[in-house]
Amino acid sequence: MPFEKIQAEKLSGAVVKQIELLILRGILRPGDRLPSERELAERLGVSRPSLREAVATLQDRGLLDTRAGAGIFVGNVMGAEFSETLVRLFSDHDEAMFDYISFRRDMEGMAAERAARLGSDTDLKVIATIFGKMEAAHTKRNPTEESLLDAEFHLAIIEASHNVVMLHMMRAMFQLLREGVFYNRQVMFKQRTTRDTLLDQHRAINDALQARDPHAAKAAVAAHLTYVENSLSDQQRTDRNEAIAVQRLQQEAAR
Repeated sequence: MPFEKIQAEKLSGAVVKQIELLILRGILRPGDRLPSERELAERLGVSRPSLREAVATLQDRGLLDTRAGAGIFVGNVMGAEFSETLVRLFSDHDEAMFDYISFRRDMEGMAAERAARLGSDTDLKVIATIFGKMEAAHTKRNPTEESLLDAEFHLAIIEASHNVVMLHMMRAMFQLLREGVFYNRQVMFKQRTTRDTLLDQHRAINDALQARDPHAAKAAVAAHLTYVENSLSDQQRTDRNEAIAVQRLQQEAAR
């Protein structure tokens, strides 16, 4: 008969599985510091030797990183998503920037659709809370803060879609955006009219999600990213025209 005796799972193995799931689901993020060994053992209800065994296993798998005198941290599980060569290639060619926006439009539209259908009430509260922070930041005219909240808002939607593959893939993509690989998002927050429009677009996305309207949520994301795409294209055209105008001015001055 195809039966085997049930083996009791080691406590350290249960700890490993729990922490792995927290990382997989995006609840624990790269760089997050875990509680102290004593506190973590108490929360998990295991002995400190069992916890140490679990931590050692997770370190071997590259999921945790112990730093002397600092504590235990979630490892940079996204660090090897893109090679340095590929990142440099992205940075050097505008084609990658527009392909990136197109990719986001497809993926985030799908995520918004899923979030409207599958996100929990708490998921939607998180999104609404971040949007509230965006409204507050809007009055401060701080491009850095607005850019960070913009990224948090979009990632919260992806988290609410409850697709862990999409979550980790998009987090890696947003990390490249934060590093200015595709474009400097702060540039888009410099003009008052652009800032107002972007806030209105995020409001439309949030409203559709709170109403649990999958079609409207997907359409609002598509409209937002199409606006971003067109704005960046217009800015490129303006920069090219300005460079030509400077050359003409220099030539005129030399005559």
